[in-house]
Amino acid sequence: MLRTLTIAALLASVTTATMAQNAVETPAIQRSGTPEEQKACAKDVSRYCQTVMNDSDLAILACLKQFRPKISKACDSVLVSHGQ
Repeated sequence: MLRTLTIAALLASVTTATMAQNAVETPAIQRSGTPEEQKACAKDVSRYCQTVMNDSDLAILACLKQFRPKISKACDSVLVSHGQ
């Protein structure tokens, strides 16, 4: 359970960074994961999970799993490294 929450937080952090660039005064949501892990999934989250980018970390994780056959090898490796 903790591992699932950690990876979900990691993946969601990628979306937060992208959205923060476009926000004027919206506070950023704190996410986890290394900058490298966040970067690995940033394009996949933007491409496949844009509709849930503002939702919970678990929603983003579920989305990435749903599109697993289409996500990049780098993002898939992040999921695998976290037991997903």
